Amino acid sequence: MEKTITRIKDIAQKAGVSTGTVDRVLHNRGRVSEDVQQRVLKIAKELNYEPNLLARALVTNRTYTIAALLPDPAADSYWQAPKTGIEKAEAELKQYGVVVKQFIFNPFQASSFRENADRLTKTKFDGILVAPIFYRESITYFNIWKRSGVPFVLFNTHIPDYEPLMYIGQDSYLSGYLAGKIFHFGHQESGTFLVAHIDENMQDSSHLIKKEQGFVDYFQQNTSADAYQILHTQVSRGTDKEGFTAQLDNLLADNPSITGIFVTNSKSYMVAEYLQARNHRKINLVGYDLVEKNLHFLNAGIINFLINQNPKGQGYHSMYGLADHLIFKKKVEAIKYLPLDIITKENLQYYYG
Repeated sequence: MEKTITRIKDIAQKAGVSTGTVDRVLHNRGRVSEDVQQRVLKIAKELNYEPNLLARALVTNRTYTIAALLPDPAADSYWQAPKTGIEKAEAELKQYGVVVKQFIFNPFQASSFRENADRLTKTKFDGILVAPIFYRESITYFNIWKRSGVPFVLFNTHIPDYEPLMYIGQDSYLSGYLAGKIFHFGHQESGTFLVAHIDENMQDSSHLIKKEQGFVDYFQQNTSADAYQILHTQVSRGTDKEGFTAQLDNLLADNPSITGIFVTNSKSYMVAEYLQARNHRKINLVGYDLVEKNLHFLNAGIINFLINQNPKGQGYHSMYGLADHLIFKKKVEAIKYLPLDIITKENLQYYYG
């Protein structure tokens, strides 16, 4: 059964007043006697009147300026997807007066983040989107924005202590827990697994620490204590491919029992290149995200599984979270976790292409 939409005209007829009077009461415009005001409000409640927020937003003729503080996709291709999601939402919300100014920083330089955050903060915005991948630098600006009353939305990395309007992204702990379950299915009796953080400053990467903790907790909670060994490492490559190869050579030489590697970010392709070159076909590899190089090695069978964190959706839903708050005056959820999809070469076509 279709829901009946109550119009201002319906309220006016039942209250015995003009539609103009109802409009003044509902939108608090002009003077209306107390008894008429109470009668109109009572009838509006009885009829379950819901204001047409979309129509109201269209006629306000106001511009909402939103700042997006984003890592540079040219430095790390992972960030192209959330950037695309933001731009898609911006195009859809343009009719409501939404304008986005992008501030692009180098994801490997905290100084670049600070420079762009300073530029952003010196300009007045109605709302801010930010990927807070530099923890210590981010909290400084959270405090400034909070004092100035500017709502800010976080995506990709959750830092809850500073009361953002909302967070959009993965549940990092559960994604690591999920990775543990994937490895357990492939190694029912025992196994030695390496958790690899690649090109990351772990002091700024609380979400990666949560992934590792989820991974470790899975085995602690679901297997016998001595059956599985979990190792972890931080390895860097940058432009030093030979140095990266040497680091992995040493790791595997010191730990020849390793049968699986869990890469906690979007750079599992770097390990895949190494495994292919060294012909380590018996080491299972699980990582994150549908970046082009990862897809190549997924299809080649070097990467066994990718966990999709929906980075495009992170950017897209972040924009709509701010729009719901600023334009449509809706109450938004403090946390919006996006689904964790397990991607193989067999189902990849349904997620990419």
